[in-house]
Amino acid sequence: MKSEAEILFAKHLEELGVRFERETPVCAGRKWRLDFTLAKWSVAVEIDGYFRGRHGAGWGADNEKRNTATMMGWRVLTFSTNEVKDGRAIAFLKEHVL
Repeated sequence: MKSEAEILFAKHLEELGVRFERETPVCAGRKWRLDFTLAKWSVAVEIDGYFRGRHGAGWGADNEKRNTATMMGWRVLTFSTNEVKDGRAIAFLKEHVL
């Protein structure tokens, strides 16, 4: 299920004409998925919502997923829900990636 912040971030990317994929698998044998990938720049974006314990193992599992993605060649950026909502996330991408 996509969060409000993920829906908004996708809209921001679409408005800029940026090609992206959603829920990209990180590695075989794991259920890990990256929220967004921008293959042209080898950038993955994770949106941290308000933690509700839905990840089972919690933040440690998210860290392992991000570390694994980094070792596979993705540059992983993480933004909070608030950073997406107030525009800081897309502004960061525009300044440093796009």
